[in-house]
Amino acid sequence: MTYLFNDPAAFAAEAVKGLALSHPAHVAVVHGGVVRATETPQGQPALVIGGGSGHYPAFAGWVGPGMGHGAPCGNVFASPSASQVYSVARNAENGGGVILGFGNYAGDVLHFGAAAEKLRAEGIDVRIVKVSDDIVSNTAENHRDRRGIAGDLPVFKIAGAAIEAGADLAEAERIAWKANDATRSFGVAFDGPTLPGAGEALFHVAEGQMGVGLGIHGEPGVRDEPIGTAEEIATMLVEGVLAEQPERTDGGYQGRAAVLVNGLGTVKYEELFVVYAKVAELLEAAGITPVRPEVGELVTSLDMAGLSLTLVFLDEELEQHWLAPVDTPAFHRGAMPTAERPRRTSFWEAGTDETPAASEESREVAARIAAVLDLFESVCVREEAELGRIDAIAGDGDHGQGMAYGSKGAAAAARQALEDGAGARTLLVRAGEAWSESAGGTSGALWGAALIAAGAVYDDQAGAEARTVVDAVDAGIDAIQRLGGAQVGDKTMVDAAVPFREELAKAFSGENAADAILQAADVARTAADATADITATLGRARVLGEKSVGTPDPGAISFSILMKELGQHLS
Repeated sequence: MTYLFNDPAAFAAEAVKGLALSHPAHVAVVHGGVVRATETPQGQPALVIGGGSGHYPAFAGWVGPGMGHGAPCGNVFASPSASQVYSVARNAENGGGVILGFGNYAGDVLHFGAAAEKLRAEGIDVRIVKVSDDIVSNTAENHRDRRGIAGDLPVFKIAGAAIEAGADLAEAERIAWKANDATRSFGVAFDGPTLPGAGEALFHVAEGQMGVGLGIHGEPGVRDEPIGTAEEIATMLVEGVLAEQPERTDGGYQGRAAVLVNGLGTVKYEELFVVYAKVAELLEAAGITPVRPEVGELVTSLDMAGLSLTLVFLDEELEQHWLAPVDTPAFHRGAMPTAERPRRTSFWEAGTDETPAASEESREVAARIAAVLDLFESVCVREEAELGRIDAIAGDGDHGQGMAYGSKGAAAAARQALEDGAGARTLLVRAGEAWSESAGGTSGALWGAALIAAGAVYDDQAGAEARTVVDAVDAGIDAIQRLGGAQVGDKTMVDAAVPFREELAKAFSGENAADAILQAADVARTAADATADITATLGRARVLGEKSVGTPDPGAISFSILMKELGQHLS
């Protein structure tokens, strides 16, 4: 259990504060997480790595020269919000663009993605790298669709070293993906973690059993097996990872690997060393040379009892960056260059940005957009009960409330932006951020990202034409599909949005935006109703499987309703 805490809800924030106070030469607290205590060198890409709290030293413990420039820190086992990610990235970025790195989990994908949309709308180049090293969570051919566990450390270490060596944004992104594609992990659990203040662990493993294929957010293994000796467990982990060992090639992988034996929080160092002794023996027998192995608590899960093995199949380039110096609160290696790094003297804070100057034409467009958001608010309030009723059957019951909260927040932010003299782009960006923060959850992140992406189509110094409206709607749908990862047939909002987008492209002639949107909205509603016949495979209803059949997806229904209202309003 977690013994030391005050208010469980404040545990993550208090832990971050204590980390920064105990490592003032390395990190400083900003809204949502930490950044380096020194300035990011002008033009250097900023590596922003993060996720939920409860995994120390991941992620805040890896901020410093040779690794991360900042780390957004969510609540325990929960993704940081888009505003937290945005805040850390704004403080870390200094003209070289941003790489957002995180483990491949749905909440992180959505919220880091929403932050990326806002940063891009402001002209910052952003790349996203999702670590996906866990071999039990998907097939080998779908490696990039796996979840991220202890492989976070070597991937971010290698990417950070490449940046320190002078890589620009594109080169750092390439190397990060290369490291991810060379990394494999496999773990076991003996008991689950207990959240601060909770009276019971998130799961238990039966006595004499172990959960094979653990996650790091309190997920149990994918199967239970009788617990083995240290040597038997080491053998199982090594054989599992080596099943995906790449071929050895001239100039490529030649039998050298970074090796990590990772404790999840309760398994002690001596136990891990016993396991590593067998791991090293097995790797030697397989003709593999361990390169600077790491044994210890590297990516934890509070007090979870378990361990994992990670191998990075190195070539010369990856090995160079794996061995490079690094200096963070929790990970040190070698000596960093002695050049003076200026201390950070100022921090970006939400609400401190001046409203960008806007032309009269753009402010007029902004007023019209604010009226649309006012309309969306009233429609979502009107439909809240029905959307909640549908979602209670085909999901978790909160979609109506989420849409009402999100649209209310967006409309209020738009009104404030108008008072501040904002143009169309700025108004939509602020409204999108407010929708995400006010609604939370998946739909909040997606609608927020859609508004931000739509804002990128507008200009604070120009008016708008019919084509601008259509392009903005198109950009918003593109963001929804890109961030959510859903395809038609998954029983999500995308089942209505994609047919809407296709019909809009066919119906729009250059001037008839309102009529084209109305025509496309009818197609979207038909498609939304048809989701009643689909078995959910993604989104809020996926856990219900066959139980979702007979009820349409509430996200698809709400999308079609709002598009119909938009078309009527424009008419």
